[in-house]
Amino acid sequence: MELIVPILAAAVRSGTPILYATLGEIITEKSGVLNLGLEGIMLIGAYTGFIVTFNTGSPLWGLAAAFLAGVAVNVIHAFLCISLRANQVICGLAMTMFGTGMSSLLGRSYVGQTISGLGVMPLPGLSSLPIVGPVFFNQDPMVYMSYFLVFLVWFLIFKTKFGLKMRAVGDSPLSAEAAGISVSTVRYISTLLGGGFVSLGGAYLSVVYSHMWVELMTAGRGWIAVALVIFAIWHPFRAALGSYLFGGVEALQMRIQAGGTSIPAPLLMMLPYILTITVLVMISVLKGRGRFLGSPSALGLPFYREERE
Repeated sequence: MELIVPILAAAVRSGTPILYATLGEIITEKSGVLNLGLEGIMLIGAYTGFIVTFNTGSPLWGLAAAFLAGVAVNVIHAFLCISLRANQVICGLAMTMFGTGMSSLLGRSYVGQTISGLGVMPLPGLSSLPIVGPVFFNQDPMVYMSYFLVFLVWFLIFKTKFGLKMRAVGDSPLSAEAAGISVSTVRYISTLLGGGFVSLGGAYLSVVYSHMWVELMTAGRGWIAVALVIFAIWHPFRAALGSYLFGGVEALQMRIQAGGTSIPAPLLMMLPYILTITVLVMISVLKGRGRFLGSPSALGLPFYREERE
């Protein structure tokens, strides 16, 4: 247990930025909008969170600014995909390139700088519980907020009137429009809200996880989040499970490297991405056998109001 518990605790920390990004993408995709720009949005969030924290000394201001930056950047994606009906795959890839280039350019002079950031904040009583305590309740405030966010997103999607509209728009926008639902409004709100959560995932890396700015510090986590949305079958609870699973693989390979091994470090660093590819292959097989449910029917398809006529 002395070895397993630290790995599980590290898995929760490593999986948290992926969880934020995955939850944000679930909200976006449930409305029928596909956003493949998660990697770029996370980098913008990481840069914004770090810069604001660095200049104000307040991690909370940094996280708030990162959320707003994610919302602002996704205005571009929403306008292109919803208003102009542009190809959502191309727009997402463009967002990734934009975020990658912009964060590297603006953050070049801050490389290697450090901030105080958020630290571990054990929850009194709960952190002393055996196994569960050190794994889940001896973490930082952003981890605790992610627990709440999982339930909040689940409640939003499946238990609220707006969630019903979101699912209706994602599955059958023509029927939703006929029922008096504004497809564009629902998709705009979902895309902007989801983008804010994705950006928070990036900010976690700089403000909480590492307390420093490094170019391309997301290291493919945005792409892993895209795959996890499918792995989770667009459900927040399964998203949490999948995020911690991938975080566990990352934590395990880091522990193996720290303990000393003859396995080349680049090969160990490939483990999370090998798992990502494996999961996608398994999902493709299940989809082919008719066991794949939960995908919004209108995902990635532009909505033309004229078709109803």
